[in-house]
Amino acid sequence: MNLVMNISSMAASLKLVLLFIILSFLNLGTGKAQELDSPVYLYQNCSTNTTGNSAYQLDLRTLLGSLSSNATGTTKFYNTTVAGRSPSDTVFGLFMCRGDVPSQLCRQCVVNATQRLRSQCSRSKRAVIWYDECMVRFSNRSFFSTVDTRPRLGLLNTANISNQESFMHLLFQTINQTADEAASFSIGVKNYATNKANISGFQSLYCMAQCTPDLSPQDCRSCLSGVIGDLPWCCQGKQGGRVLYPSCNVRYELYPFYRTITPNTTISPNSTIPPNSGGGGSSGISAGTIVAIVVPIVVAVLLFIVGICFLSKRARKKNDSAQGKTAYDITDVESLQFDFGTIEAATNKFSADNKLGEGGFGTVYKGTLPSGQEIAVKRLSKSSGQGAEEFKNEVVVVAKLQHRNLVRLLGFCLQGEEKILVYEYVPNKSLDYILFDPEKQRELDWTRRYKIIAGIARGIQYLHEDSRLRIIHRDLKASNILLDGDMIPKISDFGMARIFGVDQTQGNTSRIVGTYGYMAPEYAMHGEFSVKSDVYSFGVLILEIISGKKNSSFYQTDGAEDLLSYTWQLWKDGKPLELMDPILRESCNPNEVIRSIHIGLLCVQEDPADRPTMARIVLMLESDTVTLPTPKQPAFFPQSGTDPNMPKELQFDQSTTKSIPISVNEMSISEMDPR
Repeated sequence: MNLVMNISSMAASLKLVLLFIILSFLNLGTGKAQELDSPVYLYQNCSTNTTGNSAYQLDLRTLLGSLSSNATGTTKFYNTTVAGRSPSDTVFGLFMCRGDVPSQLCRQCVVNATQRLRSQCSRSKRAVIWYDECMVRFSNRSFFSTVDTRPRLGLLNTANISNQESFMHLLFQTINQTADEAASFSIGVKNYATNKANISGFQSLYCMAQCTPDLSPQDCRSCLSGVIGDLPWCCQGKQGGRVLYPSCNVRYELYPFYRTITPNTTISPNSTIPPNSGGGGSSGISAGTIVAIVVPIVVAVLLFIVGICFLSKRARKKNDSAQGKTAYDITDVESLQFDFGTIEAATNKFSADNKLGEGGFGTVYKGTLPSGQEIAVKRLSKSSGQGAEEFKNEVVVVAKLQHRNLVRLLGFCLQGEEKILVYEYVPNKSLDYILFDPEKQRELDWTRRYKIIAGIARGIQYLHEDSRLRIIHRDLKASNILLDGDMIPKISDFGMARIFGVDQTQGNTSRIVGTYGYMAPEYAMHGEFSVKSDVYSFGVLILEIISGKKNSSFYQTDGAEDLLSYTWQLWKDGKPLELMDPILRESCNPNEVIRSIHIGLLCVQEDPADRPTMARIVLMLESDTVTLPTPKQPAFFPQSGTDPNMPKELQFDQSTTKSIPISVNEMSISEMDPR
């Protein structure tokens, strides 16, 4: 009976799928496919020289409104001036959309950009903001028909290319040809061109170059020569990258990131592109012909899929019967399963003498396998909040992770109510065990602490960007950082981690997990977690490592409620080095300490959008030539509870989440002001 119901349900679903596919093809045939894209914000730069001139600010609002209202129809470029009562009040501005961007998306991009400038750069004399689809800028000086090369922004794909020398040669050859075409306006849109080159039989290089259309051909080519010359600064040996100036930009990737444009359409100041320039044009095939061709193919494919699903379902049922319910569907890590007797013997029946520590979900013991290998055994308490699902989550997550700065899972054990994880043994215990002990913390001089900060950053970057899955840890804290014999940090405890797809970075939950004091405010108060939640926790860790004090130890002491407000006060007073653990005075590099505090404050800013990505943080730590933006005031938590001595480290429960997809794929390097 169930089989019949399942088949009927599947048949109904397949009819809906078939109908959707047919409608999609009809939509494509009539050229009326809807644009589902939304503008992707990249970066902005507001000048540090601000004005309190209300007349200038009023003119600026007028200019931004004019730019927004003129991003209509098919206008891809527009410049205008709002003349003030005096020359100092005059504002100049323009917007430019990428040559391949459809009109509706261009308009939305300009609207978003002007709104952001209005809210965040209203007191600046000049500013520029880049989206993937458009650029908007304004200034108190006229910059029309002028090449401006600063500020500049570099964005790069973090993946390396295999044969760098030959690739970079092909890249420069292709990107220069593209720049020539953009400057000469020989094909396509004025001051915009794209090109494709074959790297091998199965891989291609895609390039794009664009100038603001108010530049002359000579100025356009001069500007593009500058950005091309900066590609090694940004993206040497990387699989993708771009450099953006206010007046021009170039980009390359190993995938087609731009849309096809109908040849010989132009963009110039106050001119337009034909409505269908972003698409490929109509194929001329009637809807009936498309249906006649597509429907038989779709039906055949769907029947094939039904057969595969039926066979795999029958095989899965047989497997479930053979394995029983205690296997928890962990089919991909069954080879890692330990026998309970082996674990019991290794830990001397979980002897108290072998106990290493106790966490929110259970106790950790040291053990020795018959082979002599030392292990750490995490035995989950039966009353812990981590049930079978959380246990399964940790096994599946950690078993697939391979990185120097992540603890390595050796196996697991499931027997009755026993849920056990077996990790590599890390001899120096956890970071908090050494860092917050007045005697042991002397083992951590500045060099070691800086290496620990950098190692943790690389581990989180791997979780966020470089592993097969995008993983948000959600419980980064000093006690979850283990130190091996060489004091190399290893991130542990993935019981509360969330696995996302590679194009997904944010989610929401109604029940909170983590440790108070390390949790980002948007997560603690609203259940909104993201890669930037981990960035916030990392920022707290940086400040703890530098100060040698727990975030919670500042509770109603030291003239501040927590470590973040204490650090912020010192930063504002120009005394950041006073945060440093006194025992570091002999071994520290003051510039490294101040830079690390600066990075920590950037990580704990209240708005998640202001916090840097982990890729950029790693770059900041490894290169002192990368300019750091000015940090904004951290998020301060209001204290709660009736007990004045109430600790901040309060555990919360795990939750199921609904996720919101956001595309994040690059890291950035920026240089704010002219040299």
